[in-house]
Amino acid sequence: MTNSAPSTAGAILDDFDSRPGSATSLVRTVLGAYVRPLGGWFAIADFVVWMDALGVPPESTRIAVARLKKKGVVESGNREGRTGYRITEQADAMFARGDGRIFGFRRMADGDPFRLISFTIPETQRAARHQLRRRLIGIGCGTVSPGLWIAPEYLAGEAGDIIDALELSEYVTSFVASEVAPPASLRESAAQWWDLAGIADRHRAFLAAYDGGSLAGNPRDAFVTFVPLLDEWRVIPYVDPGLPPCMTPEDWPGTRAVATFDAARERYLEISRAWVDTTVRAS
Repeated sequence: MTNSAPSTAGAILDDFDSRPGSATSLVRTVLGAYVRPLGGWFAIADFVVWMDALGVPPESTRIAVARLKKKGVVESGNREGRTGYRITEQADAMFARGDGRIFGFRRMADGDPFRLISFTIPETQRAARHQLRRRLIGIGCGTVSPGLWIAPEYLAGEAGDIIDALELSEYVTSFVASEVAPPASLRESAAQWWDLAGIADRHRAFLAAYDGGSLAGNPRDAFVTFVPLLDEWRVIPYVDPGLPPCMTPEDWPGTRAVATFDAARERYLEISRAWVDTTVRAS
């Protein structure tokens, strides 16, 4: 493997190494949803103000930023005499990919095609094989058998990027399947190929965390309301591949969770971005 492959592949999934609600996870969320639209640079003093609004102490914010610098998400970059950081090129690409999923959840319709990914990787490549499996799970692929994975066809590009980054293309063959005919029912098989119970629990936890309360009337409160909600949500579109209705339970909580997040985003995101922009301009 080349020197660049591990960091490229790592950047694809690295966004989910921290626990939602933690200082590091909240910093990631603010970087992607607020700093990146403002050009990707921030002064640490401004970030301390934003995180303080979320109840994160200044020292915890600085430690979290330092961790993200070590992981290659941000890098030092002073501007006009101010000490600050900028989002790295790889992290910017990661956030760009994430925007499509987080703010535009996709769900298959009954009859939409799947991508089947078959691989036989030699024992000498055990570490790469482990990384491949980890990353395929991380983008929402299911496991039919140890060497056969399944995903909605719209995930084929992301899966291909992972395979290329790990330099495993010579061991992988993929197919487009217009029909899936397992021995059990589609719903029973989907529950075996994906952790549907765990995904449903994530949706329920998200719904429980959001009370749908009224907007307090100012941009700062919108920021305080929406960032933790977004932080809880942003992992879900990766673990939930958006399976069609014929493969999910009739009372699937994801349907309500997606609608709830869309309504919250419409209500809070732009006004909360206005508060962040104002604090930068005022500093």
